Amino acid sequence: MTNLTDDKDDRIRQVIAMIPEGRVSTYGNVARMAGLPGYARYVGHLLKHQDACSTLPWHRVISSTGKISLPVDSVSHSLQQQKLEAEGIVFRNGKIDLALYGWLTHNR
Repeated sequence: MTNLTDDKDDRIRQVIAMIPEGRVSTYGNVARMAGLPGYARYVGHLLKHQDACSTLPWHRVISSTGKISLPVDSVSHSLQQQKLEAEGIVFRNGKIDLALYGWLTHNR
């Protein structure tokens, strides 16, 4: 069973690693691209438990509403927004325009 979990995790990490600078993807889109439709929450779980030393661009994964999923008043939310803004992504009313910044995002 661990091998199946490791395989899922690896596939998700590979997709996240491909998200280019200045672009974002949704949890659901990452799951679909990893061949795991319906696993959006699993993507979030994996990122939540990611090693702090990881170079994975976790900050490029957001909710399907275009918002950062972390609590607005958290340090992690601020860090994610800062990282995205440093890549040229603009927030309007706390949201990112997926039509403009989304990477291979499918609205389903």
